[in-house]
Amino acid sequence: MSGLGKINGPVTIAPGSPTHDADTVNGEITVEAGAHAGRAHTVNGSIRIGKDASTGEAVTVNGGIELDEKAQAAAATTVNGGIRLAAGALIAGNATSVNGGIELAPGSRVGGRVTNVAGTISLDHAQVDGGITTAAGDVTIGTGSTVRGGIHVVKPRGAIISDTRKPRIRIETGASVEGTLQFDREVDLQVAPGAKIGTVVGATAQSWSGP
Repeated sequence: MSGLGKINGPVTIAPGSPTHDADTVNGEITVEAGAHAGRAHTVNGSIRIGKDASTGEAVTVNGGIELDEKAQAAAATTVNGGIRLAAGALIAGNATSVNGGIELAPGSRVGGRVTNVAGTISLDHAQVDGGITTAAGDVTIGTGSTVRGGIHVVKPRGAIISDTRKPRIRIETGASVEGTLQFDREVDLQVAPGAKIGTVVGATAQSWSGP
């Protein structure tokens, strides 16, 4: 597979063009609606996968990754930036951010694990098949959402993240978490009536009267 790359500047993959790897160092990458890229790699810049478009791995260091409606990526990784899936979007593998939130809109799915260190993780009528891991982020499993593989809150490493604030883990009515909910640090675990969860280790669930 050939590559379409630059050192400086944006890279755009248009629909109908040959399938290329999209690589740049300083610039954003756009895979336009209906287009296909072998992979999308940048260092300083965001990555956007348009409606009904697809790519292999989407990787950036400083920038967010966005998948529009029904877009697909093999995996998504960023260091400083969020990951957002619009309705019906799919990340077949893992969705990983160090400093950034991860948001799943209705009908979206991550086939692997959702992982971050700091930043909110939220699901709205969405699905995660490989579990969720965070160190300091709040997690909301919204109504109609399913997480397979449990939730794991790990201890923060080093002095970068304050260990004083308790992450809030909220499971809303009609949501389901299959597998163990393991907490290696103190958390505020809120579980609404009608939510389904697996075994809880390291925390006590508190009833939450929200939706």
